[in-house]
Amino acid sequence: MPEGCELLSVNVVRANMSFQPCSAAYVLTVRKEYLNDELKATIKRLMASESLSLERRIISKKSRIENRESRIKNIDVRGFLKSIELDRNSIIVECKISSGGSIRVDEILKLLQLDMEKLASPIRRTNVQWQQT
Repeated sequence: MPEGCELLSVNVVRANMSFQPCSAAYVLTVRKEYLNDELKATIKRLMASESLSLERRIISKKSRIENRESRIKNIDVRGFLKSIELDRNSIIVECKISSGGSIRVDEILKLLQLDMEKLASPIRRTNVQWQQT
C-alpha cells in the first residue's frame, strides 16, 4: 500500500458481480484569505437551494469524430450534492453518483465561486462508495 493509505476492509465477491460508484467525497483546501463569511454564506445558500442549474458543454463521441462543435445543455446539479461542509481551512463536498451522472469538480468550484488560485493545495478525492449493480 502507498504511504498514507489504509485498507479498512476487504470482501470477496463472485467473479460475475459488478460494482458502480454511488458517492464520492472531495476535499478543497482553501487559502486563508478566502475563508470568509461570503464563502460560508455561499455554502449555506447552495445547500438550501432546491435546484442549481449550470450550463454543461456536451461533447459526444460522434461530435469528436466528425470534428463538430459541442452543444450546451442546462443541467440541475443540486441532486448530485449530498453535503458541503466547512472544516477549518477545507471544504468537504460529498457527491452522489448515479446512472444519470454526477457533478464535476470544475462545477463544484464554479458553484462555490472559487478558482484554482484560491486553493492552497490540489483537490483530493478522499472517499468513493461502491454499490453492486
